Amino acid sequence: MLSLFDGEEHPSLPGALLAFPLVVAPHLLRIVADSTDRVAWLRARAQGITATDVAKLATPRSLPNAVYDKLNGSSFSGNTFTDHGRAREPEIAAWVLSNYGIEPSTALFHAADHRRHLATPDGVGPGSGSSAGGLELAEIKTTSKAWRSIPRSYLRQVWWQQYVLGAERTLLVWEQHKDFVPVNTEPECRWIERDEDQIAILVGYANDLIALLNEQTARSQ
Repeated sequence: MLSLFDGEEHPSLPGALLAFPLVVAPHLLRIVADSTDRVAWLRARAQGITATDVAKLATPRSLPNAVYDKLNGSSFSGNTFTDHGRAREPEIAAWVLSNYGIEPSTALFHAADHRRHLATPDGVGPGSGSSAGGLELAEIKTTSKAWRSIPRSYLRQVWWQQYVLGAERTLLVWEQHKDFVPVNTEPECRWIERDEDQIAILVGYANDLIALLNEQTARSQ
């Protein structure tokens, strides 16, 4: 029996790769640093506005305190609660990957249109591709208290991360503990949809913060 491919030249592997060039997702081109290199990560974060910074920007009156914190740093270096959160995060991230297919992430990204707008989401996944770049994020929290509603500061973090990454929604995952022992066998979670109005407010605050930081830096020179 004659092969359908008799007389045809089979492409070599390099040729095949050239015919189908690898396409890198746009957000991967905007990685600034990685938290696995903590020194470089902290240095990069200090140069921009992160989700942690934005979480404090509830009103314009929040700006002076945010300027002080950025210029002077924070004296808080962690406690038993933050240590517990760091220890539990890989376990919770594995649960997120298994149940929702969102890969753990330790990368620090900058926004497409502003290099000083920064975010380090706990997870990044391909999403549905239906809108806003088609990404889904994960944000992981541990808490000693039951939540009646999601704390507003965490929502600001989530919306900021969505803006920086170009994501359509975020799976906010939290694990309650008592005396640092998880209360439930599985964490709780909720999808947070992208909110353009809230993002616009946060971007405005962030730009105001950058302007104030530039002004303070110029005065000190």
